[in-house]
Parts: sequence; C-alpha cells; structure tokens
Amino acid sequence: MKEIAIRPVRREDISGVIELCKLHAAYEQAEYDQTKKEEKLSNFLFSETPALYCLIVEIDHKIVGYSTYMKQFSTWDANHYIYMDCLFLTEECRGYGIGEKLIDRIKKEAVLLGCNLIQWQTPAFNKRAMKFYNRIGAKSKSKERYFLETNQPVSPVTTPVIPV
Repeated sequence: MKEIAIRPVRREDISGVIELCKLHAAYEQAEYDQTKKEEKLSNFLFSETPALYCLIVEIDHKIVGYSTYMKQFSTWDANHYIYMDCLFLTEECRGYGIGEKLIDRIKKEAVLLGCNLIQWQTPAFNKRAMKFYNRIGAKSKSKERYFLETNQPVSPVTTPVIPV
C-alpha cells in the first residue's frame, strides 16, 4: 500500500466524493440519484456553520474512500454525539487497516466537536463491516430504521418554526 492521507474534503474533491457515493449505494444495494448532488453537498459542507463534515482518504492523490458525519443530540443522554452517516472504501483498499485509521480520525474530530460518542448503522447483510466494527470495539444495538417522506419541498437555507 502506498502513502495514505486522511484529510477534510475540499471543494475540488466533491465530484470524487459523489462517485464514491454512487459506488457506496451500489454496494449497499440502494438507489442513488446524482441530480444536483454537487451543489447540495457543497452547500452543506462548506457553509459558515456546516451541517455535514467529510473526511476523504487519498492514496497517491487519488480519492479512494470517504466518511461523512454530523453533530447530533441525544435526549436520553442529554448530550451531543457524532452520527457517522457514511464510511466507504473502494474494494481494493479494504483489509489494509485504512478503515480503522479513518475511525480513529473521526474519534479525534468528535472530541474537537465536544462529543464522546459516535453512532452509525450498517445493513444487516454487510457482515464484513460488522466484523470490522466488532473488532474495533463498537457495540451494536438492534433497531429498525424507518423513512417517512413529508411530500413537501423544503429549503436547506431556512428552518421553519411550527407554531404549537
């Protein structure tokens, strides 16, 4: 394995991240629509107060992996935590300890954001990922994740206040 760099995403990386998202979706047997992804991701990643953070993995200046995460709040814990939305490495880069290095970097980023817990999920069929997560000491909690569309357009710039 050649020189590995893990660093925050830059604007010029977005098209590479989108390509990895497409591969990630295929790996997880999910649909992926690239429509306006560059614009949308850039808005969330590079705003004054980012809603999303992204680290990329480069080998010889080629993007071969990424992880995205955000700061969220747990009512039960009355504390913030990091929710890792994605962690993906191309097939040829798996099994070399890069995923663990990426997790270690996210742990450092979590501390910088004032969080001492990271949460994420993976499909039940992704046994290789589960084996990795168990090996690094992560604990699994079984829950089903549900999706409910509002069927209403939303603006990423404003947060509406709903009167009670």
